This record gives sequence, structure tokens and C-alpha cells, in this order.
Amino acid sequence: MFHAADMERSVWKVRKKLPIGIDGFEKIRVNDFYYADKTLFIKELLQNWGEVNLFTRPRRFGKTLNMSMLKNFFEIGSDPSVFDGLKIMQEKNLCEEYMGKFPVISISLKSVDGLDFQTALDALRTVIGDEAVRFHFLGFSDRLTNDEKEAYAQLTEVGSSQGGIYTMSEKVAVASLKTLSRLLSKHYGQKVILLIDEYDVPLDKAFQGGYYDKMVNLIRNLLGNALKTNDSLYFAVLTGCLRISKESIFTGLNNPKVHTISDFRYDEYFGFTNADVDEILKFYGLSSYKDVIRDWYDGYRFGDTDVYCPWDVINYCDELLANPCVEPENYWANTSGNDLIRRLMKKANQSTRNEVEQLINGGTITKSIRQELTYREVEDSIDNIWSVLYSKGYLTCRKRVQGKKMELALPNREVRELFIDLVKDWFEETTQADAARINRFCAAFPAGDVAAIQDMLGEYLWDSISVRDTAVRRNMKENFYHGMLLGLLRSRDSWLVKSNAETGEGYSDISIQTPERSGIVIELKYADDGNLEAACAEALRQIEERKYAEGLKRWGMKKIIKYGIAFCEKECMVVMA
Repeated sequence: MFHAADMERSVWKVRKKLPIGIDGFEKIRVNDFYYADKTLFIKELLQNWGEVNLFTRPRRFGKTLNMSMLKNFFEIGSDPSVFDGLKIMQEKNLCEEYMGKFPVISISLKSVDGLDFQTALDALRTVIGDEAVRFHFLGFSDRLTNDEKEAYAQLTEVGSSQGGIYTMSEKVAVASLKTLSRLLSKHYGQKVILLIDEYDVPLDKAFQGGYYDKMVNLIRNLLGNALKTNDSLYFAVLTGCLRISKESIFTGLNNPKVHTISDFRYDEYFGFTNADVDEILKFYGLSSYKDVIRDWYDGYRFGDTDVYCPWDVINYCDELLANPCVEPENYWANTSGNDLIRRLMKKANQSTRNEVEQLINGGTITKSIRQELTYREVEDSIDNIWSVLYSKGYLTCRKRVQGKKMELALPNREVRELFIDLVKDWFEETTQADAARINRFCAAFPAGDVAAIQDMLGEYLWDSISVRDTAVRRNMKENFYHGMLLGLLRSRDSWLVKSNAETGEGYSDISIQTPERSGIVIELKYADDGNLEAACAEALRQIEERKYAEGLKRWGMKKIIKYGIAFCEKECMVVMA
């Protein structure tokens, strides 16, 4: 699969760096980082003009970079050369009319966070104050009155007694974007473009922190002033992961244009299309890796376009340039705590666990999707959690059924492995809660009680899920059951439990040393054909042929017990040598 010799271009010839963790458009262009050209997003935005435009996409799909691009294109005084050679420059009339012609207010609410409301409000003051400071010339503009200059000063004043943070009152803060728009518009004689990135993050953080109602009121007033009653506004663009209910945030706002991952318009401007991936792989001489990249990082469907996660593609390409034999990783999945899936599993009944199992095994589930929710509603029902998982990129739409119903699936192998890992964590948490039961299970291993091990392991399997999808490699299935069993056995604090330990001429799946000097060797097999007995025999034969017990003897174990355990979906068999 990995052939360094297939590279169309030697690595040493590559000039452009890969922009890992860089979401500033100008920085990417000035410092010669690789850029997948999304500049025609500007043209489509202007052609489909709306006063307020909201784009919801999963994290790490290029929202912030696109917002930075818009700022660089429209803002007065920006450097037009950063667009040289890009597609938008072919639209000469459009560039002449709009490029560098507007004052632009650009903020991100990503950092508006805190354990309590006051801390979050201080963070918002910092975001707004820092942006206002960019326009320091307003403080002495001869086009503003003294009262207007005083209004500007209130946005930028800091207090030494408050540790250098901005001192604007909450009343001033909620009116700040409207105030700044009015002052900039009067100074330049031109209406303002407003860009608000990650608009929903403060609400998510507030919900987790227990001050949701206060934050909803704050953001509602901030956006209401900036977007609803702002005569100085030319247009606004907002981005986020979720489309928050209009009743909670956009009250009274006249018909904002909302573009979710289900919409066909703008579908190719967030994430990498097939053409984008082909181009970057060709540029770096990595085209032979296309199949593995498709398997791991493709599978999203935005509108009518197949989309790859750009964060994954860029990170994996960077790793490949350093080591052509490196295996793919869960880059996107590891950029979040994935609390939503954890909450889903905690709420899951048997029916929900069956649906998760169906997804992990490559199937689909049909759900009614609500793309307009409040964060409070997310926890009201499991069905709402499915909707949020879809909006945030953990699920993708394979087919629209009727109305708001969709056939949902896991988009790719990366997300599938994430689900499997989190299911194992959930399984371990729930089983550890029943200490008496798990003690009986563990005690059966040194006692050689095969029947008890098999019966109780079967019960645990019934409570969890199985991995049976034929598209999943056998070793991945074995790893799933391996992880489950390992979690159960490690509940015995006095045991030394090792996974894939070097115990002889190779590595046994699990080895155990007990204080009573009993050594236990366990080899696991997945029986694709359902023949559990043959799989157990193969496991025991491997223990003998590779002398897995020898290491335990060298470590002073007086009694050695060898187990072959075979799995097939929710069935298992345990055999002792």
C-alpha cells in the first residue's frame, strides 16, 4: 500500500509547507504554505447576497480560514497581492468593485469561555476590545464628534486595577459591534462588513458551565444590536458548528440566510473535494496513497458534494513526507473531547446500543434530523443527540428519506474507530460499577473455571456491541474484543496485567501475574466463519508454538494457565489448555 518509490516528485524539491494549525489566510499566502483555492466562495457569496449569512460546518473544515480570506479580500488597506494567482482574480469586475473597499470587523468567539458567567463576559470584552484597538485612528478621527470618540474610548479603555482587562460595562459590550460599525462607517463613508467566527462556542461552554441562560441573553443582545438594528451594516457572515434556534438567539432578525451541511449551495467551499485531494497528493508526490486517504478521511456529504476532512488530509500528508510508511491516525477525532458520543452512550438503552452497533458495522440508521436546536434541547432526548452528531460531523447523510428523515452512517474509518474506542471506554465504566460481578469474573481465571468465564463473558458481550462488518479487518475486530477483556481484567489492582507483552518468542495478547504466583496467558481470535472451536484451537496452538508461557516461568510464576478465547459477534468460546 505504501510505496515511496511511487512518488511523482522528490520530497526535497517541494517548496510549499503544509499549513498545520495555521488558519490565517494572509500568513498562509505570504509564507508560501500550500493553499487549496476556495476564493470563488467570495463570488458566490456576493452573487447570492444576503444581509446576514450563517454557515454551519463541523470543526476543522476550513470555516476560520474562509473568514480570514473574506477579511483579507474586502478590508480597506489589505494587501491585494496575497490573492495573486488565485481563481477570484479572474473575476476582474468583481475585484474592482469590492476588493479592499470596506471596513471589516472580524472577531472569533472561540475563546469566550469560563467556569462562570463573569469570566466568560471578561473574555468577550477582551475579544471586542482587541478588535476595537485595531481601529485606533477612530480616537482622533476628524470625521467623528467628541461624543463618538468617547464612545470609541469606552470600547478600548483598560483598568490597571482589573489586571489590564477592558473595563467596558456589559451594556457597552452588547452594543459594541453596532457602535464600532457606526463609527467605522462614518469615518470611511462606507458601510461595514461584519465577520463573526465560532458564534455558538460561548453557548456550548455556558451550557457546560451552568450559566446558559445568562449567556443566551448576552449573545442575543449582542447579535440583535449588530445584525437587526444596524444601519451601518453592509452584510454579515457568521460561522459555527450548530444552527442555534432563532427563538433563542436571532429573535426578530429578518430571514438570515442559513447554510447547513445539508444545503447544496456553497457545498464545495468547506472541506476538501476529490479534486482538492487529487491536487495536493499530486503536488507532494503522494498520489499512490489516495485509496487509504479515501478510506480514512473521506465520506462526508455536504449538499451534493463528497468531502474529505482537510485537517486529516494535511496532517497525514505531512507525516507521509517524513515517513512514507506511517499509518493513518485519528487526527480530527483527537481535536475534541468527543463528549457528545459519551453522553449518547450514557443515555443509551438496548435499542440505541443496537443502532450504534449497526453504525460501527457499516450500516445506516434512519432518523429525523433537527438542524435548529438550543443547547438545552440537545439533552432532552437521544434523537436530538443524533441530530447534533450529524451537524458536528460524526455522522453523515447517505440518503434523504422523506421530510427531515435521513439515512445516517459513520463517514469513514477514522470516525468508526473513534466510536469503537469510546464504546470500549463506556463498557469499561459501566462494568466497573458492578464490583461484585467483575470480581467473580476475574476470580474465574486463576481458578480455571472455564464455564464461568464463558458464561459471564457472554453476558458482558450481550450488554455491549459487536464488530462484525466484513469491511473491517480481522485484527481490528480482535482489537475491539481485546480491549474489552483487558479493561475487565485490569480491575484487579493486585494483578500485573500486560497487553501484547513479550513473553516468549513473540507477543501474547494478554498475560497476567497474580500475587499467588499464578501466570495466565490469553490469546484471542475472531472467528470470521463462526467456527469458535477451531479459532480456540488455533489460539492455543499459537501459545505453544511461540512459547508465550516461558516468560511467565522466568518471572517466577509457579502455576501457568493458558486460555484460547474466540469471538464471533456476540458469541464467545473459552478453552483452557
